[in-house]
Amino acid sequence: MKARLNGKRVDASALPRASRPAPRSLNQVILGIDPSLRGTGYGIIRTGKPHPTVLAHGTIACPKDWERSRCLARISQALRDVLLEFSPEVCVVEGLFFAQNLKTAIIMGEARGAALAAVGETGIDIFEIATRKVKQAIVGYGAAQKIAVAKMVQRLLNLAELPAPDAADALALALTHAQENSRHGLTLPKRI
Repeated sequence: MKARLNGKRVDASALPRASRPAPRSLNQVILGIDPSLRGTGYGIIRTGKPHPTVLAHGTIACPKDWERSRCLARISQALRDVLLEFSPEVCVVEGLFFAQNLKTAIIMGEARGAALAAVGETGIDIFEIATRKVKQAIVGYGAAQKIAVAKMVQRLLNLAELPAPDAADALALALTHAQENSRHGLTLPKRI
């Protein structure tokens, strides 16, 4: 952890097995995270032919009567559990957005920070993708509604049921990252 905090790449052999960054493979495991204080969505896919498969998805829900610190701890712990169980090779998180309400922006930033800290402990690469870019990649329209994203995610991943909105957004992030890395584009994903 000290090496990671000092900006150095972590020696994979020194990490616990679940925390080791795996070499990029054809069947890469990608974790998508859509952070929010009351409903952080996560989705894990494995790339492959003929299409990606879903390993898990869900929402880390926190009741409205919980104080912020308790919600942030829950987000961190739940994501640590997911990371330990599925050992993703890469993580992609929703990019920053411009909120008109400063208080909302701060709360969203806290939830994002809790999620990034949990993932950052593992040493895997973390990328961010702007919301509009995800919607454009999945639905074909950068200002698409959440329900349109969820329906397209359901279709692309052959899910029996429509995923919850936050989980659908997280799966969309993972799918977009997989699409970007499956072709040689001119723009590289933004690593954070």
